Amino acid sequence: MSSFGTYPFFNINQAWPNWLIIILLLVDMIIRIIALGWIPHNRKPSVALGWLLAIFLIPYVGIAAFLLLGSSKLPKRRRDKQAKMNDLFRDQIRHQAIVGRCDHMPEPLRTAAKLNFDLGALPMTHGNSFDLHVDNHACMDAMAVAVDRAQRFVHFEFYIVAIDDTTRRLLESLLAAHRRGVSVRILIDHVGSLGYPGYSELVKRLDSSGVSWRRALPIRPWRGEYQRPDLRNHRKILIVDGDVAFTGSQNIIDRSYNKARNRRKGFQWKDLSLECRGPVVEELDAVFITDWYSETDEILDEPDRFELDAPESGGIQAQVVPSGPGFEDENNLRLFNHLIYNANRSIVVCSPYFVPDESLLHALTTEARSGVDVRLYVGETSDHWLTHKAQQSYYDDLVRAGVRIFMYHAPTVLHSKFLIIDDDVSIIGSSNMDERSFAMNLEVTLFIVNKEFAQRMYELEAEHYAPNSVELDAEEWQARPLLKKYLENVARLTSSLL
Repeated sequence: MSSFGTYPFFNINQAWPNWLIIILLLVDMIIRIIALGWIPHNRKPSVALGWLLAIFLIPYVGIAAFLLLGSSKLPKRRRDKQAKMNDLFRDQIRHQAIVGRCDHMPEPLRTAAKLNFDLGALPMTHGNSFDLHVDNHACMDAMAVAVDRAQRFVHFEFYIVAIDDTTRRLLESLLAAHRRGVSVRILIDHVGSLGYPGYSELVKRLDSSGVSWRRALPIRPWRGEYQRPDLRNHRKILIVDGDVAFTGSQNIIDRSYNKARNRRKGFQWKDLSLECRGPVVEELDAVFITDWYSETDEILDEPDRFELDAPESGGIQAQVVPSGPGFEDENNLRLFNHLIYNANRSIVVCSPYFVPDESLLHALTTEARSGVDVRLYVGETSDHWLTHKAQQSYYDDLVRAGVRIFMYHAPTVLHSKFLIIDDDVSIIGSSNMDERSFAMNLEVTLFIVNKEFAQRMYELEAEHYAPNSVELDAEEWQARPLLKKYLENVARLTSSLL
């Protein structure tokens, strides 16, 4: 009866029938034995250990949670749709991983482009241009201006969307475009937007307007819509007429996220977004088309129109990298690790949620120990307490290896997501550096190869991030109270499941 020590509802002084106690003991033992051989199948050891820990500590609750949340893949029907679209895109561009000349590219970057094409089906192209947007509200104004000019179509896909004083201009532009005959299609992550002030009003406006919109990955079992609730569409994409696109880290909501608690604390989200022109616009639209097909069974444009009118040279080389539980691999993580391991001089990482898996932690610390200048920007504060504590548990390992950690001053909530590697590689997108973004969220990333653009990113770091951050003092950090270390270590145990 000692194995029931973890169950407070059992009292050994109560007159439980012996047969019931024996059955419960057997069920408990069977759950643990089956879990040992079942849970590790096709899972990272760290993830498997996290689930095994939960099941061994609280077997019945743990196994119920695993059955509800344990698969990191979307249903096979959705994965098949993704695979179908991938094959169609690859066929249309004749399986070219790099469109145009590539003899000037270092071998590690050519292989990175081939890796991304193999995983995500979209190629590296020339002929792109980008404008950086560092202010959330100004970026939404630029989006609204682009939508106002739309003549054919607007595709809008975001994780969090709500009506408020700062988003109203953009959302009114979308509805006005619909009224004048532009084909406007909207995807909004269901769980991501639920609970934010302004979302309910948004749903009413969209429903009454007649605009074509869907909840991405909806969880409405009463309508026959259900899947694993923590697999989310975290992408941020706006495409107008196939000519201009916006993507990056920001959601369509006031930078306070409209919550009274955030306003009391003075929280203001800081994001980074790109305004894109060139062939990557069509690649971003291919991501939207695939997601729309997954939600509606409707293919908007026949894939034989995916022609990618890309020049042989000139402009900025770039590649769109979609990732998430609709793919068989962790596309973004593989790209990050490949590029980090091939760095020679410097690596800059900016991520609001930095909870690395073992492979990413090894990559960064290996490069730092090899003499590469590795700088990590994280927030001094966060809107997710448990994730922030798990993140802090990695600081000791990172600093010991030589990684310099810069904490962006509170109360700003750092939400930008980017990497800069050596003189010519930049990564910007929706993906955080954590297991959720690697395995559980649908993400989209831009892989940019261009020395001038990389220089712009280093200037952005110097002007907007470094002056507003303080470098972590290793000795002071080591001297933090034991209670903080304890909480960090407990949070770290859950990091593979966050």
